[in-house]
This record gives sequence, C-alpha cells and structure tokens, in this order.
Amino acid sequence: MANAGQKETLIVGLGATGISCARFLASRGESFRVADSRSNPPALTELVQDYPEVAVELGKFKEQSFVSASALVVSPGVSLREPAIMAARDQGISISGDIDLFSRHVQAPIVAVTGSNGKSTVVEILASILHFTGCNFGVGGNLDGHRFKPALDLLLEAEQRQLYLLELSSFQLETTEKLNAEVACILNISADHQDRYNSMEDYILAKQRIYKGAKHIVVNRDDVLTFPSRMFTAIRWDFGFGQPGSSGFGLLEEDGEQYLAFQFEKIMRVNELKVFGRHNVANVLAAAAMAVAAGIRRKSIIEAIRGFTGLPHRCQWIANVTGIEFYNDSKGTNVGATMAAVEGLGQRISGHIVLIAGGVGKGADFQTLVPVIKRWVKQVILMGRDAAAMAADFDAEVQTSFARNMQEAVRTAFNHAESGDAVLLSPACASYDMFENYQQRGQSFVQSVENLQ
Repeated sequence: MANAGQKETLIVGLGATGISCARFLASRGESFRVADSRSNPPALTELVQDYPEVAVELGKFKEQSFVSASALVVSPGVSLREPAIMAARDQGISISGDIDLFSRHVQAPIVAVTGSNGKSTVVEILASILHFTGCNFGVGGNLDGHRFKPALDLLLEAEQRQLYLLELSSFQLETTEKLNAEVACILNISADHQDRYNSMEDYILAKQRIYKGAKHIVVNRDDVLTFPSRMFTAIRWDFGFGQPGSSGFGLLEEDGEQYLAFQFEKIMRVNELKVFGRHNVANVLAAAAMAVAAGIRRKSIIEAIRGFTGLPHRCQWIANVTGIEFYNDSKGTNVGATMAAVEGLGQRISGHIVLIAGGVGKGADFQTLVPVIKRWVKQVILMGRDAAAMAADFDAEVQTSFARNMQEAVRTAFNHAESGDAVLLSPACASYDMFENYQQRGQSFVQSVENLQ
C-alpha cells in the first residue's frame, strides 16, 4: 500500500480491535502494515481476504519493524512494556490505540465509562435511558466477551449519531492521549490486572486518563481512587450510597424504606428496581448521574431504570431446583466483583450461599474474599487452573472442595446446598483456562443446572 521508501503505520495485534483499525485506516486511504506475536491471530483470514496487499508479520516481534514505522496503533491486549514497543517509544515514534483514533475523528459527543467492575451494566442502563429518550446513539468500546462493537467500526457506519456511548478498559486508556468526552466516569477501583501493571498506582493512573479533556466528570463518593488525581476544569458530579449533595445521586431513608435520591429529593424506592444487590444500586446511581450530566431529563431516567432487568452472566437468576436458587455471575472475573455478588445475594436470600469459583487468577490476592465468604458462604467449590492457589489464600475456617469441570462443580454445590440456599457461580477469575470466554463459562453453568432437573 505504500510507495517505495514511505513509512507506514504499524498495527500491533490482529484481533477484533486490530482488524477494526485496519478497516478504519483503509477507509481513509492510509498506508499500514500489521504485526502479531501469534502464528494464527483471530482476524488473519479477514485481513488477507480484504486487504491482500497489506504486509503481515507473525511471530516474535522484531524491533526493526517497530522502529521503522511512522506510528504504532497498539491493540489493548498487547502490553506497552513489550521491548519492541518500548524501543519505538524511545525513538519518538507515536503510540496510540483505537480509542485515541476514535477521539480524534468523532463528530458527536462521547459518554465514557470505565472502572474495575460494573462497566457493562452501567453502559446498558445508560443505553436503556437513551433509548427511552429517542436519542440516536452508538455503543462500543471494550470488547471483553465481544459484547460491544469496536469503537472505530461505529465511525464507519453510514448513519450519523447524536452521541457515542463507550465502555473503556484501562488497557484502551493507556494509549488514549485525550478522550475529550462530554461525560466521563470512573465507577470504582479495585485490584485487577496486576499481571499487566507494575503497581496499583499504574493501574489507577491508566483509569484516570478517561478524565482528560472531559466537560463533565462523574466520581464515586465512596471510592476516593475515582477522584481525579489532578485539577480538572470539568463540571463535577457524584454518586454514592450516602445522602447526596447538590451535584449528585445517593440514597435517602424514610420510615425504614430506602429511596434513590437526586440532590435532596427522593425519586423512587430502591425495591422498585428489578436488579438486586448493593453493587447494582451503585450501578443505577452511577448511570443516573451520568445521564443528568449529559443533559437527560430526570423523568426519562427514572422510567428507564425502573424497567431495567439486568444483564446475562451478571448475578442472573437461572432456576430453582428443590428450593435451591441458582445464579450465574460468570462475569465476576475479579475479587471485587465476586465480593459484591456474594454480599448482594447473601442479603437477599434466607439461607446460605454455595460459591463456585476459580479459573485464571491474574495475580490477585484472594485473602480479601475471606471475610465475605465467612459471613455468607457455607461451602466454596473451586475449579480451574488456580484453584489450589485460591485455596491456599483461604484460612482453615473456609470450607472448600475441588471440581474437575463445571458439571462436577454444579453437582457438588447442589449436594452441599439445601432449601433456602443459593448456588452462585462467581469465579473471581478469568475463564480462558477452560473456556473461550466468560459467556461460554456461564452457558456451561446454565446447562449443568438444567441437567440437575
């Protein structure tokens, strides 16, 4: 695609994001080539079919290929600590990602969400609110589980949008210089991806990049790590479980009943929500705060959140088998998510929880789960690659069993449960040791529950 001697952009990584970058650069007539450390990356066939003239380099990254590029566009799954990428950076070569490209070329306002937990749920609540208002919007960003479109594909759609709603990961934000969002929010921060970052501080700083250039920022009053680390000129909104102030959402109590509230006014009872658990109340409050910041009328916000029923694989009720409830929280891929799921479900049921957990631990410290387990869980069934490591982090008071596969885990959990109890799949781990993604893991759980009946 390039003339002789002309430098080209190098797309690093050929998954769903990488191929979306290829489509976008090709649409603009820009020259590019591709590198991927895998021998058979997921989008290779598509690239070869659609862009046969594009050079592709597979296998171990070659430093010369990187330092000879005009710019790098790095997929979020590739660490910026790769030696070849660091060498290019040392040579002053521009390093960006798909969200950075998106922010430079988008012609409509961006509403952006990040956080360790709850991103997808908050985006879906916001989407419900926007649908209710009749807004013509696009949704994209984080491709964990392939739920959303790559952001750059949204810009290639023929239809003009009034607004873009993005779920963003810390990996995507690492390569985003200035998002310039209309509204930006960090929902929460808890330990995650410590196998990718040198420290929690590095992880937090990556998340904080979402605030760069934002007109409105939304912070979690109950999590100081979501507060901007430096001064921003943006208008600030907040949400949290306490009584809200003049610029936020929160909770008020009257006659033993809890209410969602905006500023100093009750807007609806918490028990009117169709989702349960403290974490989901926080998700609703966050989405409502972001919607207000985006200029949406409060009436539309209330009606939309009243009708929101939740997402698959996120504390999703599956079945009642002989008085035992089964819940699928396969999206609980880190410790914070599992803690929230256990607490939310524990407060809702009359009995105890039998927890199914395990998978790829991503370097997490599972000791922080122990207090929650002791309060709500009668038995933990562990499976997957890091099951033994998880058990080693628990103390002797935590009752644990091991299972070789999901069907065995569900059967063992069922045998430990009794009427009034709940069996909860909330792994606190990634799924890729045994499954393609968290959806397949959740579907395996659902099928195993169906086999009990």
